[in-house]
Amino acid sequence: MPDAAPVDDTGLVAVGADLEPGTLLAAYRSGLFPMPLDGRRIAWFSPDPRGVVPLDGLRVSRSLRRSLKDFDVTIDTRFRDVMQRCADPSRDGGWITPEFVDAYTELHELGWAHSVETFRDGELVGGLYGVRINGFFAGESMFHVIPDASKVALVHLVHWLVATGATLLDVQWTTPHLVSLGAVDVTRDEYLTLLAKASRPVNQRGQGAAT
Repeated sequence: MPDAAPVDDTGLVAVGADLEPGTLLAAYRSGLFPMPLDGRRIAWFSPDPRGVVPLDGLRVSRSLRRSLKDFDVTIDTRFRDVMQRCADPSRDGGWITPEFVDAYTELHELGWAHSVETFRDGELVGGLYGVRINGFFAGESMFHVIPDASKVALVHLVHWLVATGATLLDVQWTTPHLVSLGAVDVTRDEYLTLLAKASRPVNQRGQGAAT
């Protein structure tokens, strides 16, 4: 995987390759993530700055704190369903193709990709998914069909990451929505330093268990 600087202000680094598990994991370890380009090729991005949510900096408003009790939350029970809901083509900015759904579902089956699901009255109403390598989690996308459903999933994700010794939650690019929840920008160099530390095997970090 290349460790080159982005070639434009979108963070594009390279185009090509595939979505095999080994390719994806090598990319994330190198600070890259994929998105489809022109319906055929795969583009790899490493933005500068990079959006992260400090695990001790998540902002939980009083209204969100009240909402936490209104949902049932699970981890890794409906991965493909969550990803397909995130891929809904009617959503603004939808980019997740069937090829990506298949590739990340395979990563999930291998234990590398995870989902958090939120339910109301037994119905899946929100969630998120991403890739975890030791103490690093790359958040990929989230969805909700009722207010706060995806935010509740994020709160539970952060609790799970903290409880299992993670140190880095990557959200790729900051948005006003993510900033309101505590996301911040870091330089690409700072991000790569944080990534190198977080993605090392547990026995090299001396921390608690991580997937």
